Amino acid sequence: MSMPLTLSRYSIAIIGKKALKPTNIKDPEYFHKVVDCQHACPAHTPVPEYIRLIAAERYTDAYMVNWESNVFPGVLGRTCDRPCEPACRRGRIEEQPVAICRLKRVAADNKNDEDVSALVPRIPETKNGKRVALIGGGPASLTVARDLMPLGYTIDLYDAQPAGGGFMRSQIPSFRLPETVLNQEVNYILDMGVISRFNHYVDSLKDILDKNYDAVFVGTGAPRGRNLDIPGRDAGADNIHIGIDWLSSVAFEHIEKIGKKVIVLGGGNTAMDCCRSSLRLGADDVKVIVRSPRSEMKASPWEIEDAEREGIPMFENHVPLEFIVEDGKLTGMTFDRVRAEYDADGKRSLLSLGEDPVLVACDDVCIAIGQDNAFPWIERDIGLQFGKWDMPVVDKQTFQSSRADVFFGGDAAFGPENVITAVAHGHQAAVSIDLFLNGKDVKSRPAPGTTLISQKMGIHEWSYDSPVVDDVRYAVPHTEVKLALSDRKMEVELGFDASTGFAEAQRCLNCDAQTVFTEAKCIECDACVDICPTDCITFTPSGSEQELRARLSAPANNLDQALYISTDKLPTGRIMVKDENVCLHCGLCAERCPTAAWDMQKFIYEVSRAGSDSSQVGAGQ
Repeated sequence: MSMPLTLSRYSIAIIGKKALKPTNIKDPEYFHKVVDCQHACPAHTPVPEYIRLIAAERYTDAYMVNWESNVFPGVLGRTCDRPCEPACRRGRIEEQPVAICRLKRVAADNKNDEDVSALVPRIPETKNGKRVALIGGGPASLTVARDLMPLGYTIDLYDAQPAGGGFMRSQIPSFRLPETVLNQEVNYILDMGVISRFNHYVDSLKDILDKNYDAVFVGTGAPRGRNLDIPGRDAGADNIHIGIDWLSSVAFEHIEKIGKKVIVLGGGNTAMDCCRSSLRLGADDVKVIVRSPRSEMKASPWEIEDAEREGIPMFENHVPLEFIVEDGKLTGMTFDRVRAEYDADGKRSLLSLGEDPVLVACDDVCIAIGQDNAFPWIERDIGLQFGKWDMPVVDKQTFQSSRADVFFGGDAAFGPENVITAVAHGHQAAVSIDLFLNGKDVKSRPAPGTTLISQKMGIHEWSYDSPVVDDVRYAVPHTEVKLALSDRKMEVELGFDASTGFAEAQRCLNCDAQTVFTEAKCIECDACVDICPTDCITFTPSGSEQELRARLSAPANNLDQALYISTDKLPTGRIMVKDENVCLHCGLCAERCPTAAWDMQKFIYEVSRAGSDSSQVGAGQ
């Protein structure tokens, strides 16, 4: 035990001329940010909670925790961009984070379908008299429907496709997302009583507004793939395809074959889907060619890995020059080899190596170099303002446009993103629509729901498994390549079985079990300091943040995560400082503390939903 340092209040004032204020743990966002995985998720899914339920083999409960937040657990368990995983605290002690996305799929694959159907909210028989139109049947619109239907709204959904799902259906191949999974999760929402108007292309927003809807939500995505205007484009048009349009045609079986030699231009996820789909439609020589360095490819690393597993090579630093067309037939493309240079601000320039153009033979080309929004169907005289890039002016908090009764979300709001971001937009747009239609200020947002619950069962017993042990991430099985390529609809990634899911769930560090400190109980024995495996706890005089971070037991260098700071009401006048960045939530401080000054408390954070009480704005508990 280290000896306490005796300091006067005056000396503390000198050291901490700009001393930090004690941490307000009643602020709902404080501990939310400490649960790094949940904070990083756009929909703020309570990750540790559903992982514990998986470990307890309560798959349906785990699924419903997901369903409340991300709406499409089975879809996202296969296709999510996984912003939660780079944030995972397990990645700070081992090379690989917890396989959060794949555990989501474990819940979806092992749930009881009948139980889920019974747990889906019941829809009031008596409606509230308000009608809402949804334009586009993708994840944002479906999320709005899911949130508003239980409140008694009448929902009309318009979509040009024959079934719901939007780009989840048209742009994600079946070998990544089986149609049965998509249909099930889309139908959970449609079966609430949504009035579906499929095969209905909306060519006029004014016409929709004239139907006297109380509010309109636009979730049409980013439907226009970027073209490549270089010589030969028009002459070779029959064999040059816009990636997202081509994938849609494949999905709806309008296209069933492609040439033997295929070039895919682009380095994003759409490009990966195009090249892998090409193999399944008969190509035997598929190349992905990108103008940038490979390190700057926008595709998810696992999507690139899956493409390479199927034998598809990637060629970097090749700028397209020309489509080669001979006797009216596309025969190849030429490229200029370049190198990347970066200025002091990190801006990239591609400089030619001055070599002869590289000729690559091909029968077909898929252009997957990005997507743009397109709103030719929205009149410019109906009270909607458009800004940069001909995008509607949309409030980033409320998703309300310049016309009060029109809201946007998903890719239609701010440009191309992903499914989980579209879901997050849908939740918040639903909150705004509900506030608006109840005559309330859409900027007066309901507060998130939060609780802190002690996990102590005895003096030194906790209701969760706390020890931190080395545990390498488990590998997910895949269908054998030859077999997978033989069937366009055969799912490639097989997911974890229940036993592997249990083992992977054990790698979670329970980051929602917070270390809560009570100054009045602390005797400054430093037992917690001695036992902490990461040296994250320090008792020290107060001071400014910069110099305080430097003199902790282990310097706190990550400025993005806060320091947990007590008051100076300890016996010596010092403060307790805990670096939240390196705390593993192992609970050893609470186990060792002889006075229970440290307690492990489970933090529950629930994002506000439509129908929540807006009178509690900014409140926490």
